[in-house]
Amino acid sequence: MSTITFPHAARNEAPSTYAQNVGYAFRSLLAALLAVKPQQPASPRSTLRDQLAVFRLARDYEALSPNLAAELRFIASRG
Repeated sequence: MSTITFPHAARNEAPSTYAQNVGYAFRSLLAALLAVKPQQPASPRSTLRDQLAVFRLARDYEALSPNLAAELRFIASRG
């Protein structure tokens, strides 16, 4: 029989009640949402360039791994 233990240090900031735990989780979620910057919409030219690059990559892998090449073409076709 074996036992697995996970030692952890006691943190002072760890919530001790359910309400504190929910508040801590909400603050963490809010901080994560605010930390993400919105993406700029891609221009059609850069999108086409990226799609062509993935198609070229698929062509390079056609002889080595046809399944990978097919998957890359599928990804490129989704845009």
